[in-house]
Amino acid sequence: MQSEVEALLALQEDDTRISELEARLRALDPRLAALDKKREVAAATLARARSAVEAEEKRQRELQGKIAQHKQMQEKNLAQFDAVKRLKEATAAMAQVESARRIIAEDESELQALTRRLSELRTTVVAHEGTLADVEAEQATAREEIGKERSEIDAALAAARADRNGKTGSVSRALLGKYDRIRTRRAHALYALRGESCGNCDTAIPMQRRNQMAVNGPIDVCEACGVLLYRAAATA
Repeated sequence: MQSEVEALLALQEDDTRISELEARLRALDPRLAALDKKREVAAATLARARSAVEAEEKRQRELQGKIAQHKQMQEKNLAQFDAVKRLKEATAAMAQVESARRIIAEDESELQALTRRLSELRTTVVAHEGTLADVEAEQATAREEIGKERSEIDAALAAARADRNGKTGSVSRALLGKYDRIRTRRAHALYALRGESCGNCDTAIPMQRRNQMAVNGPIDVCEACGVLLYRAAATA
């Protein structure tokens, strides 16, 4: 009957509105993902810089410990050199002192170079921290806008779904089941006849079925594309 057609058309309008809102909601995801990606890149760069600092600080501690050990050995070598009396022993002790002195000098030179690198790396960390802070500050407004838009769409979706659910009682369970199944495959499930043909695929509908729809106003199914069909009421 025509009232059921009208109820189903109203339901389809609600479903179209719901689909549009869901599409708007999905469209927010790429925008948020782009913001997340930019922040992740800045955060990852900062993490690598911090990791490099930690690695160099570890090397610095190890080298400082190594120098301290060599200096202790050097003190022992000097004590031994002062204690020897024979020329041969003095020559050997002096060789040890000179060898230790060269090692300490090389280690201290390496330590100086490492300290300079650490200073540069720490400066880099500070710069990357600033970059990350700038990205977060820059994104704050955009994220707030996206959050606000998401909340508005969620509210509109809840209202649209409530309206839609309130109209399902005007449609028979069997017809609603057909409609919902078709809606899983198509944007629209219900079409008006276009002359003698399906309003979706233009397939001709047999005269007998068209006459039945004209007399009784039932909703029929297009055998070609599977959508629901109805004959629109004649306009004055």
